Amino acid sequence: MTLSLLHGRRVAITGGTSGLGLALVRELHRRGAAVAFVARTADRVHAVAADVAGSCGIVGDVSRKEDIYPMAMQITAALGGLDVLVNNASSLGPVPLRPLADTDCEDLEAALATNVLGPFRLTRALLGALAASAREARAPLIVDISSDAAETPYPTWGAYGASKAAQRHLSRIWREELVGLGIDAVAVDPGDMDTPLHALAVLDADRAALKRPEAAAAEIVALIEARVRAAAGARERAAGVAVAR
Repeated sequence: MTLSLLHGRRVAITGGTSGLGLALVRELHRRGAAVAFVARTADRVHAVAADVAGSCGIVGDVSRKEDIYPMAMQITAALGGLDVLVNNASSLGPVPLRPLADTDCEDLEAALATNVLGPFRLTRALLGALAASAREARAPLIVDISSDAAETPYPTWGAYGASKAAQRHLSRIWREELVGLGIDAVAVDPGDMDTPLHALAVLDADRAALKRPEAAAAEIVALIEARVRAAAGARERAAGVAVAR
């Protein structure tokens, strides 16, 4: 039986107890990855950790600055390092959604804290572990879960859309700045999914028309595998050139 390219890969996922995050935990674990996931609610973290045997659940809130370094330390301790970081946890801002003119500053701050500052701080805290992964030729990757709202100015989605646009641009800059260290970064729009977050945002959505989180997770995992395969191919080509010389 051929092992998955992700077998033994060390992956951390934020927002890992519902929706896309939970689907990613299950899919990555199924493919043999070592998985640590983070979420705010202790009961849910413990329930998912029990359901996905062998995964490591960590209680923490990415929007809280004081949670970041303990979270990063627990991730690297549990996994023995880190190869892939998936910044998935998200906040809509105001619920129900409302125009910017009716959005409280606190709701905009909540969206920015979860969707921009949280991923920035956690990525920064884990750069040492990702750089170590690069030195071990393990193709480290940062995956930021984005949205089409980062590009399209949907009315009432202002706090969420603006924060996701900032996150997407941060992801692009991470990629440019970290390429020399051998660390890749990518922002991924999984599409409109049948998740609790989407249900809060669109109360009358036709669930049958929405993508299943499991399908989106499979697509994202395929993307991660493709990056691992491409990195392995590049190493083989470089080794071949070195031998030829």
